[in-house]
Amino acid sequence: MTKKKDPNQEDKKTWEEYVKNPTDIYDKDKNINNNILKRERYKFDLHGLTLDQANSKTKEIIEHCVNNKFKELLLITGKGIHSTTDDDAYVSKEFGKLKYSVPEFIKTNSGLNKFIASINDASKEDGGEGAIIIKFKNL
Repeated sequence: MTKKKDPNQEDKKTWEEYVKNPTDIYDKDKNINNNILKRERYKFDLHGLTLDQANSKTKEIIEHCVNNKFKELLLITGKGIHSTTDDDAYVSKEFGKLKYSVPEFIKTNSGLNKFIASINDASKEDGGEGAIIIKFKNL
């Protein structure tokens, strides 16, 4: 391994001048802060939660998203094909499944509904029938 030669005085002076005003250095921290403010989507999977747990978690997530200025929320609910509600004649076939009950919970909760611009099924790329997209109002 060869030893590098020490920089000469001219190089040191050029470096010191550059360090005083580094206009062409990219500030990665500035970009990170901008990304935090321009958050687009939050994603959460509700698989495995009971109806009450899912509703409680949904409320918590929506409040988090609003406080952190997310524009939309992708909630993965599943399609309900593994749901055991079909075996019980006394349980609603639709509202016993997260796919149907979570949007209904949001629509009927006035504390949450005031933040919501729309609730739609997700696109095929985002989960299709097994997910919903919740868009937030600009407050």
